[in-house]
This record gives sequence, C-alpha cells and structure tokens, in this order.
Amino acid sequence: MSLQCGIVGLPNVGKSTLFNCLSNAKAQSANFPFCTIEPNVGVITVPDERLAKLAELVKTTKIIPTTVEIVDIAGLVKGASKGEGLGNQFLGNIRETDAIIHVLRCFDDGNVVHVDGSVDPVRDKEIIDTELQLKDLETVENRIKRVEKIAQVGSDKNAKVEYQVLSAIKEALLEGKNARSVEFDTKDEQMAARNLFLLTSKPVLYVCNVDENSAATGNEYVERVREVVKDEGAEILVVAAQTEADIAELETYEERQEFLKDVGLEESGVNRLIKAAYKMLDLETYITAGEIEVRAWTYKRGWKAPQCAGVIHTDFEKGFIRAQVIKYEDFIQYGSEAAVREAGLLHVEGKEYVVQDGDIMHFLFNV
Repeated sequence: MSLQCGIVGLPNVGKSTLFNCLSNAKAQSANFPFCTIEPNVGVITVPDERLAKLAELVKTTKIIPTTVEIVDIAGLVKGASKGEGLGNQFLGNIRETDAIIHVLRCFDDGNVVHVDGSVDPVRDKEIIDTELQLKDLETVENRIKRVEKIAQVGSDKNAKVEYQVLSAIKEALLEGKNARSVEFDTKDEQMAARNLFLLTSKPVLYVCNVDENSAATGNEYVERVREVVKDEGAEILVVAAQTEADIAELETYEERQEFLKDVGLEESGVNRLIKAAYKMLDLETYITAGEIEVRAWTYKRGWKAPQCAGVIHTDFEKGFIRAQVIKYEDFIQYGSEAAVREAGLLHVEGKEYVVQDGDIMHFLFNV
C-alpha cells in the first residue's frame, strides 16, 4: 500500500534535517533555498512496540514492521502558485502525496538565515496556505467554467452536485480558508469534493521545529501556532529536529534513551512523528505471528477481513473463507495461541468483520 506524506515548509525551517532523521537518507541539508529540488523519498519503518513482545512469546527473532513513505519536498516560496522559484514543480509534488507534514520554524538561530529575515511561524504558515489556496482556486474556477452551464440548464444530477461543491469550496478559498474546512452532508457531495484532489483538502500535521530547550514543553512560537490552527482540526507536534539528528548519531539504544531522558522526553520526536503520519493517513496495523516471523501489515481503517487478507496476497481475498482473530491484549495475557484458544478467546470471523488495530490474524482461504 503505497501512501505518502509530503514534508513541506519554507526554505531553512528544518525540513531536510527532519527528513534525514526519519530516513537516514541524508538529503543535502544546505543553508539556502532550493537545496532540495528533486523530492527525496524515504521508506520509513513504523515503530510498533507490540511486535517485539509477540516475537518473545512465539520465540522468533524475525520481526518485519510495516512502513510509510515520506517525501521531502523543496521549500516553497511566495509566488509558487504562479510558478515562482520552481513553484509548479513543487506544487505538483505536493499533489501526488496523500497527506502533508507542514514544518514550521519555531526556534531562533542567527546562523540559520530565515528566507523572510525574521522568525514568525504564523506568517510562514499563512504564506504556504496562501500559495496552496491560490493553486486550488485556479483549479476550482477552471472546473466551474466546465460544469456551470451543464448544471444550470441540464438534468445531469452529478453536474449539479459538483457545481454546488465547487461553489462552496470557492467561497471558502476566497475567504482565505482551506478546502478541508468545508464540510459536506451527503455522500455524493463528499465524493465530488474528494474527486477534485485539491491541495488544501489533504489532511495536515503541523510540526513545530523548536530548539533543544523547548523540546519537551514547547515555547511561545508553538503557542501562537496552536491558537491559529485550533479550528482546523489538525494535530500539532513539537519536535527539535537538530536534537533528533544528534540522537540519531548515537550508537546504542541505551545512549539514545539516556539522551531523551536528559531533554525531558519519553519517546523521540521522530517516532511520534511517524506514528502521527501513519494515523493521519487513516492507516492501522494487523499482525501475523508464528515461529517463522512476526509481521505487521498495513490496511485502511474500516476495512473488512477479506480486504485485509488481500494485503498479503490477492488470492487470500478472492478465496476468503474465514479469519481466526486473537486480540493482542489476550495473546499477551495468555502467552500463546493454544492458551488463548483454551480460554475461548480465539474468534472466528466472516466476510463482514471489520478488522481492528492490533488484531492477530490467521486467514483461511480456498482458490
């Protein structure tokens, strides 16, 4: 399942430093705009503490976690929607991603030049929002020209729905709001909105990049961002990218944990970010566990058992008969599949079963 999060932000806000921490791909982190022009793609392991605990119980050393793709997109600048500073290319790269990680600079450092001369994360957010909104407005207005006449004079139901959706989104964009802020009641409207593939309708996670002293508690810049995004329904994450880079250089797990403890953190910002990105993409994990391996599999929240079986192989979905399901907590409590079965907690589920995050699955199929 190839879903991507794109990391966006103005130049020199710490995007590439953060991306390097996530992927260890070492994107060139240079102190000038457009040091990242071709998007760097990193396949990132999703941290999941459950896998190691299960591996211990089933006595295997082979653990295969699931992954998510993160794309480092070059720094946007004012005028990108009109093609300024390779803007068309960058906006095209954003369009291809499924969700946006928006990095905001929330630290002072005279050695790292800010493209606008001063640190102001709220202004930075608005610059990027405006560029994405202008591009979306162009898309919406072009689409309205095509469907307006059909919607007004014809009997095409779909055209009428699309025109209503386009009009509502256009109004929001003209008010400086993102498309995701417009809510639609009917399934037809929601589908029409989704099919527009607008930049500002993508889910977004705001990452406030702070200095080491603010890694645990945030700072005044972070509070200003919180205030501005409170009505967007978006999550905010506080990460000290340079500190994360220093942690990544340490050799052992123990050293990394000690460093985190020193700066007042229980879990690294990178791990929190990956988990948040996974959740933002509406992804969950089910697990297969046996003597050969413990493995995590990615599926979309709300999927039923046959669809999830198809993640392993299409034959599993085509010939699906039933699924044996053990809840993770039950496996941990009883220690083995046999003990869970004996306790009457191994569930047999059919085609309508909606898989839950952490389910340990065994599929029966016939092709």
